[in-house]
Formats: sequence, C-alpha cells, structure tokens
Amino acid sequence: MSRPDLQDRSLSTRSKEPAFEEKTTEDAYAPPNSLVKGTAVLSRTNSMISTASDESGRDIKLRTMSWKRTAAVLFGEYVCIAIVSFPSSFMALGYVGGIIATLGIGVVTLYTSLTLWKFQMKHPECHDICDIGYKLFGNSRIAYELTTFGLLANNLMILGLHTSTGAKVFDTLTNSQYCNIIWAVVTMIICILLSLPRTLTQVSVQSVISAILMFTSIMLCMVFAGIQDEPAGYIAGTTVHASPWSPPGTTFVAGFNAILNITYTFIGQICYPSFIAEMENPADFPKALYACTVAEFILFTIPGVVIYVYLGQYTVAPAFAGLQPIYKKIAFTMALPTIIVIGVIYANVTAKYLFNRIYRNSRHRYSNTWQGWGMWTALIIIVWVLGFIIGEAVPFFADLLSLISSLFDSFFGLIFWGYAFLVLNKGNWFTSKSQTMWTLLNMLIIVIGVVIFGVGIYTSIQSILDDYQLGAVRFPFTCASSAI
Repeated sequence: MSRPDLQDRSLSTRSKEPAFEEKTTEDAYAPPNSLVKGTAVLSRTNSMISTASDESGRDIKLRTMSWKRTAAVLFGEYVCIAIVSFPSSFMALGYVGGIIATLGIGVVTLYTSLTLWKFQMKHPECHDICDIGYKLFGNSRIAYELTTFGLLANNLMILGLHTSTGAKVFDTLTNSQYCNIIWAVVTMIICILLSLPRTLTQVSVQSVISAILMFTSIMLCMVFAGIQDEPAGYIAGTTVHASPWSPPGTTFVAGFNAILNITYTFIGQICYPSFIAEMENPADFPKALYACTVAEFILFTIPGVVIYVYLGQYTVAPAFAGLQPIYKKIAFTMALPTIIVIGVIYANVTAKYLFNRIYRNSRHRYSNTWQGWGMWTALIIIVWVLGFIIGEAVPFFADLLSLISSLFDSFFGLIFWGYAFLVLNKGNWFTSKSQTMWTLLNMLIIVIGVVIFGVGIYTSIQSILDDYQLGAVRFPFTCASSAI
C-alpha cells in the first residue's frame, strides 16, 4: 500500500522554480569535507522544501527556524546530562581509548547525519523520520509503520528517562525526605507545561537556556572534582589513579557498554528530519550540524578526561555522584533545566508526528482553532503520562533503556543512513575509485549498525540478568530513594 500524500507531490513553489537537478556521479554524494559544494548546488534549488513564504496567511508558521536556531535546538539536545557519564566510559576504556572512541564515533555520526540531510533534501515531502522510512524502503507502508513504532518506543522511553532523572535530582536535593514518585510527577507536570509551544522556534529559546546551564553544571563538576580533598567513597590509604587504556580486569560487557554509552549520546538523528522540516532554508542545516559537532567534541572529551583523572577509580555515572555532598548538590541542581528541556524537545517531535498524522490535510494543523490546540494539549499530556508510566513501572528501566537504544539507535543512527547512501547512488556504487571507497564505507556503517544491534542486545539482556542476581532490581512505582 502506498501513501498518496508522500508521493513526490508538487509543493506550492514548484510551479515557479526549477525541478531538482540530478547530479553527476561525482556530485551524487560528496564526503563531509566537500559538502560545501553540495550545499551550493542544493541552495540553488529552492523547490526542495517549501519555504516560510509558503506559510503566509497561516496562524501557526512552522518553517521559521534559521540555522542558528536549529543549532540552538541541537545544542539543547546534546549538551545534556549524559556528558557527565563520559568519565565513567573513559574509566572503562582509558582516557586515550575514550578520546579515540569519542572522535571516531563523532565523525561517523556527522557523516551519517549529512547523508540524512541529503536524502531529505531530495525528498522534500518527508517531514519526520517515519516519512523517511517510507521513502527509503520504496514507499513501503510496512516500513512506515515499523519506523513509527521505533519513533514512539524510543521517544517514550526517553521521556520516561527524563521524568525519573528529574525525580533523582529532586531526591538528591531533599536528602530523600519525600516519596520518589512525587518528584517524578512534579517533573512530568513541569515538562507538560513547557512542551505546550507547538513550534521548535519557540523551543529553541528554552534550548539556549538549557545548554548554558548544563555547560555551567559540567564546568562546576570539573572544578569541584579538582578542588575536593578526595572523591566520594574514597578509601583511606588508597591512591587515586587514572589509566590511558582499559585497566586490567575490564570485561567485554563493561568495555562494550562504555562504547555504547558514547554512541547513544551522539545518536539523535531520529529528530533531525523534524528539525530540518521547520527550517527557513533547509540547505543551511550542515552549518548547524558542524557547529554542534565541534561543541560535542569539546564537551564530550575534555570533561571526560579531566573528571576521570581527578576521580580515578572512584568515577561513577553520573560523575556528580563522585563529588562530596555539597558539591554534588550544587552541580546537579544546574542540570535540572536541561533534563526538562531535552524531554520537551523529544515530546515536541513525538506529539507533532501524531498531530500531523491526525491532521495531515486539515486546517487545524496551521490554525489557532480550539480543536487543534485541544488535540495538541491532549497529545502532549498523553506522551508525557505514558513516558512517566514506563519510567516508573519497569523495574529494570535503565537496562531496558539500553536494550531499546540497541534496537532502535542502531537503525536510526547507522543502518538507515548507510542504506540511504546506497539508495541515493543506485547504479553508481562502483563507477570510480572514490565512489567505490564511499560505497564500501557505507556498507561498513551498515555492518557496524548490525553489530551494535546484536551485541548491544546481548549486553543489555546480560545486564538485566546480572541485576536480578544481585538483587538490584527495584519494585515498580516505588517510593524508595533514587538519590545519587
């Protein structure tokens, strides 16, 4: 079954502008360092995605983000609490091994993200990851629904993570004086209220504030790790030490989980199509992507090394837990807005997909109607409540999150885009030495995605079994403290 609304339909500007230019083999897919040329080619073809001028007369204008605002949303997504888990990953891999893994994974993520962008530029009818799944696999309705399942499962799990992490912050600040569920509900309510704006342009303002506060939190964590007398949990008479490579006794599961940790922090492409669809000029997306990637390399590596060197073998995830109580509370508090705003970004993408599916060809999609706003508000509440329930009901939630990440991030971060290269260059895979190299590279990316899929599932399930054996599995909807 095909989707009529996703056929290569004409956009309102196409009658006035040239059709998409089929590029030569040399231009079919330029590597990241030569993508400036590709951007120039795409910029000349304004028919690819309708611009803000197409939305004149609409109450709600979606295509309003400049590349700077898009960069702000990306910063909001990636300048996150997961950064303070990098020291723990560096402890398992060693700080040299951790830096190599971070830079390598970052370059691959940048490359696959550019492939995503080029695919969406060629298929402007795609507004979210589900539309891309549909087009990528030959207008397959089955692929569309499977991608929808992946989007909803992945994002609802992330919302659950953010309600439970928000509760963890409140629990830490109040010394566990109140039931943990109360704080999860408080976090959920705050997130619902901040998720009500319908455009990512509005969310970008929250993202800037979030990124600034999270950056401050990371800097405080680094400073406090350096000035405190000893790490939390320090055993008298021992020497704090850090290793450049994996320390003796590091298991395969621990090492691979450290790599997965880094990989999952980089992978966020599931939201990119929604970001691109709301840009004034989608051809500018690489500018936002490059800016974000540079920031990622700096923020993922420097704090990872510095905090690990100061905390040594006492490094834990998140690294806040390795600080003395007063330092821990100060640094952790600054991370709370980020925990909320990243949840808001994923809630916006999730609710917008559902909203657009319900009102794809309706005036309620772009007008300030009671029905439109009522449905939007209801969807925001529903996705957050479902996220809260998942986060509190699953007794091994953290391990389940790793399992879900292995299932979906391997596809949305790697496999999809390796395959997208093959689709974009069908018939031109081995037409030259350079093209053969890029084809083989993208085939390797697909293989890496499959390995992460398989091994990630194994390590996640093994971690769940280990937790049960150790009695570390908590009860559903427990009031027990989650403070670090």
